[in-house]
Amino acid sequence: MIRRLWPVIKKEFRQIRRDKRVLAILTLVPAFLLFLNGYALNFDVTHIRMAVVDLEKSGRSREFLEGFKTSGYFDVVYNLNSAEEASALLDDAAVLAALVIPPDFSRRLLSNQTVDIQVLVDGVNSNTATTVIGYVQAVTLQYSRDITLATLSKIGRRNYLPINYEARIWYNPELKSVKFLVPGLIGFILAITCVIATALSIVREKERNTIEQITVSPVHALEFILGKMVPYAVISLVAAVIVILAAYVLFGVEVKGSYLNLFVATLLFVIAALSIGLFISTIAESQQVAFQVAALASMLPTLILSGFIFPIRSMPLFLQILSNITPAKYYLVILRGIILKGVGFAAYWEQMLSLILYAVVLLGISSLRFRKTIG
Repeated sequence: MIRRLWPVIKKEFRQIRRDKRVLAILTLVPAFLLFLNGYALNFDVTHIRMAVVDLEKSGRSREFLEGFKTSGYFDVVYNLNSAEEASALLDDAAVLAALVIPPDFSRRLLSNQTVDIQVLVDGVNSNTATTVIGYVQAVTLQYSRDITLATLSKIGRRNYLPINYEARIWYNPELKSVKFLVPGLIGFILAITCVIATALSIVREKERNTIEQITVSPVHALEFILGKMVPYAVISLVAAVIVILAAYVLFGVEVKGSYLNLFVATLLFVIAALSIGLFISTIAESQQVAFQVAALASMLPTLILSGFIFPIRSMPLFLQILSNITPAKYYLVILRGIILKGVGFAAYWEQMLSLILYAVVLLGISSLRFRKTIG
């Protein structure tokens, strides 16, 4: 079998070497996409443009505003005189939030009365608006707590907090969304490049009328499929190494778990993704059709159904079931477990098994389809 496989593998390596576009897609494009998407995709909400309507302009109101300026989340870009001006800025999307401080701010605080602060938030993006409200609440509660403790201290009472908690954030203590997104980007990029590159391989043989040579050769359909896959698998693994190194250099995302487990998982995922491309290649009649089907079959499921951006558990039940059609779903669980958490094989053996089954089933189907094609 190896004697029959080697000529197919050698021929495909020569074809890839001659076709500089395919070689670029498999090696340079993944790192470029990681660079581009890694900086473009960011869920962190920082430098929130805020307008302030301080109707009192006292020392206490400025002290309250200082908490927003020093929080690191807000940039006070406008100081206005009325809430109507703030509303106009929100309409024009010039600011994301506006804070209105009443004219009796200090008087009510000194008389131990509750002060009502108005916060206007642009709610077009609900996730961003929720985050902004959370930041405002945190700054306001901290200021209120400081006033309460200072008041208790003045009257000689011990500072007392009914509940005090200490939060320890594991795996991503800085809460940087890039560390969550980069492993997903690795799977997303590998899925696209592997599927598209192999989807063109068998179709190319059909268009050049060289497929008839396979029918008179001693190479079986499965052997031909494997021979087509091996060169792309080797190059894709090299591309995976480049992408992981780029993730470390550009974003500081380092692998905390086993490199051996990462290699095995990546190899299984690459084989599964290449199997999709080979299957598409057996049903398409032209490279143009193969490219379009491959782009659609790799990008949409990986982007929407893999858990790359949208949590699968938050989806309707039928979409959770449908998400099993993409191998990226299993690979992302493994990637995040190895890269971010550093967990062992016991945490993701089910995903490993799913990738093996996925690759075996799809390779078998591709072999049957190819046998029917030449048969």
